[in-house]
Amino acid sequence: MGLKAALSKPFAAFVVKGIDKWKKNAVKAQQETLKNLIASAKQTSFGKDHHFALVKNYEDFKKQVPVRDYEGLKNYIDRVVAGETDVMWKGKPEYFAKTSGTTSGAKYIPISKDSMPEHIKAARNALLTYIHETGNADFVNGKMIFLQGSPVMSKKNGIKVGRLSGIVANLVPAYLQKNRLPSYATNCIEDWEVKVDAIVDETIEQDMTVISGIPPWVQMYFDRLTEKSGGRKIKDIFPNFKLFVYGGVNYEPYRAKIETSIGRRIDSIETYPASEGFIAYQDSQKEKGLLLLADAGIFYEFIPADEFYNDNPTRLSLGEIELDVNYALILNTNAGLWGYSIGDTVKFVSKDPYRIMVTGRIKHFISAFGEHVIGEEVEHALMSVANAEEVEITEFTVAPQVVDPEGGLPYHEWFIEFGKSPADLVAFSRKVDEALQKKNIYYFDLIEGKILQPLIIRPLEKEAFVSYMRAEGKLGGQNKVPRLANDRKIADSLSNFTIK
Repeated sequence: MGLKAALSKPFAAFVVKGIDKWKKNAVKAQQETLKNLIASAKQTSFGKDHHFALVKNYEDFKKQVPVRDYEGLKNYIDRVVAGETDVMWKGKPEYFAKTSGTTSGAKYIPISKDSMPEHIKAARNALLTYIHETGNADFVNGKMIFLQGSPVMSKKNGIKVGRLSGIVANLVPAYLQKNRLPSYATNCIEDWEVKVDAIVDETIEQDMTVISGIPPWVQMYFDRLTEKSGGRKIKDIFPNFKLFVYGGVNYEPYRAKIETSIGRRIDSIETYPASEGFIAYQDSQKEKGLLLLADAGIFYEFIPADEFYNDNPTRLSLGEIELDVNYALILNTNAGLWGYSIGDTVKFVSKDPYRIMVTGRIKHFISAFGEHVIGEEVEHALMSVANAEEVEITEFTVAPQVVDPEGGLPYHEWFIEFGKSPADLVAFSRKVDEALQKKNIYYFDLIEGKILQPLIIRPLEKEAFVSYMRAEGKLGGQNKVPRLANDRKIADSLSNFTIK
């Protein structure tokens, strides 16, 4: 065992001891977080406008601060971007994480000197909790890679601007820099396919022990490695590859193909980082769900997903949540986001400690006929059947077909790129439809009532989704394919890749 691995174990034990303190008192930690956030922002423009001086508890807070998305906070954020101080948080942000927006174009998410350390600490602690639980620490002596966006930053009114992954890349602790790949120059390549090829060239002869990234783009990296090595499995290219760290999407639809590429099952850690804050990470290889970070400068609120679009939805604090209910996640952060709807839905799988699963996006659903099918349901329906029949899924998305071109009933149209196709597509489709009916009673009623016909699967050509994302200018990095849409924008583009 190397020196780093030996030292990491007592350090991990020390860190986990501190985590256990707030983990067992998460509700109290959240109450303290809200109190500290209000006190710190009382003299900001936002704090004065929303009467923070009158806020003594969560009930007061709800009366003063409405729930908003980015567009709802844009008037304040624009002032921050323009260089004004003490607008939403004390002083100015250290960084802006620039992301692609919808109605407002580019979004500038503030990251403060108070919030940035929490991003770094959470990423570190995800690894340390794994070391403490499993005793596996040898990976810290090898090379590590995070497939990410460019670390190049610009400036806007004196504040550094970049992608979150690029900002974090510039803040990697010195003790990890020697282990980190790829090189800075390679990370700066903007063209994703050129970048992946360069990463393959830099890493194929290295002792890679940790690989991190969004699963579909890691799969592309693995495919290129296998091609370059003459068909070798990843376990043979990197015999000491021990740990896969991922986030951004549900891993299950990708697991079978990734593990086939690797050639064996390896441990993995799921993380839930966002530009708005590092929200949760997998703290156990034995328990389901991600540990909600209740002591990381974020006060969380939860709105039952089926109430989200109501005029006066229920807003709950951590101590009021129930298990197995889909909630829209609302953030209040030490970077100055208040009542901020991040757009994700989560459900709790444990209260002791508080662990969550990310179930989808509040805007990503199909309800063309009142069924309100969500991401968690379609993923479960597909993967339960695919796993049972040893079918491999590369990628998929679902959209409603309101007018059947052949004159039949409307239906849900599934566009699937298979890694390993089912022997009988019709039978496979029927089983997936039956699984979805079991997960969603409204969908069941529509099928039973002959309002909808059962789903139809359109198999796609190899790399159809890569071609689509390339055409959209969203190949690689932190970009993800939406699993569900209530319109046919993605579906109509993918129709060009269907296998006739």
